[in-house]
Amino acid sequence: MRNSHKKGANSTLQSTAPRLGSKQNPFNADNQIDNFAQVNHIKVTQNQQGQRLDNFLLARLKGLPKSHLYKLIRADEVRVNNKRCKPHDKLFEGDIIRLAPVKIASRKKPVVSQAFANSLLDRIIYEDEGLLVLNKPSGMAVHGGSGENFGVIEAMRAATGKNYLELVHRIDKDTSGLLMISKKRSTLKKLQQHLRDKTIQKYYFCLVKGHVVMDTQLIDAPLLRYNLPSGERRVKVDGTKDQSKLSQTDITVQKRFVFNKQKVSLVQAMPKTGRTHQIRVHMGHIGHPLLGDDKYNRQDTSGVRRLCLHAYKLQIPDYPTIIAPMPADMDELILNGA
Repeated sequence: MRNSHKKGANSTLQSTAPRLGSKQNPFNADNQIDNFAQVNHIKVTQNQQGQRLDNFLLARLKGLPKSHLYKLIRADEVRVNNKRCKPHDKLFEGDIIRLAPVKIASRKKPVVSQAFANSLLDRIIYEDEGLLVLNKPSGMAVHGGSGENFGVIEAMRAATGKNYLELVHRIDKDTSGLLMISKKRSTLKKLQQHLRDKTIQKYYFCLVKGHVVMDTQLIDAPLLRYNLPSGERRVKVDGTKDQSKLSQTDITVQKRFVFNKQKVSLVQAMPKTGRTHQIRVHMGHIGHPLLGDDKYNRQDTSGVRRLCLHAYKLQIPDYPTIIAPMPADMDELILNGA
């Protein structure tokens, strides 16, 4: 009887314990929330200090339109410290956000095998208390979505066990090379300010069709983003529209050779502006599209099986120069060239 009494007492205690995400037991904002169909209470940590409420919620409510979020806030479905709030309100460590039930597709954490996790961890080129720089493989998106179950950032969170990891910037799925990931919000804000001020220098290697005549040149050609009928995003050189943006790329030819009976140039490209697909479109604009580019070089007959674009060097104020070696598949093409 004594043992059965204890068992019943424990069962009662377990059943009355506050659930995670309740007012008495709020979620840590660094952790992923999987169930938005219930009322959730979220506790702001130092990593979200100073962040706007709308940006904080949009980062967690993936796929929720901004207009829907603003309706929730106006309808008092979101509260901060049990008070009404506005989208632009700044958050402080220790704030408790109450979020009413939201209809949104449930998300599952990516299943990352130990072997894949180790392969990603082996690709870390640089790490300190606030920044991690990864040598991203070609063919892997930086984040999930658009048909991708998960990307680098989700896989790195799973591989490292760190809840707070955020992309400082993005590179294309098919581009390999250096990708900055912040481990602290203060580092994220500092590096993103450097990007806005254009004080971070990024250098790329690319293999392009033909022999580029000039050893060095500045490609100064405005770029315009547009969508194909399928909805897929593209970029072209066009200075006639108000939406066109100033775009400049410094290039330096490193080597000219022949591969598969075709003239090829190894080019170092340093974008002075950070536009979508900038290097790919600029090189095509001067008549030297990238090998393996299935978007802007559809007539490519080189036989190359990957986009030959590699982010190989980063120069960040107050950091050492960070370099990722040429990937083996690109290096082999260069070594086999005549």
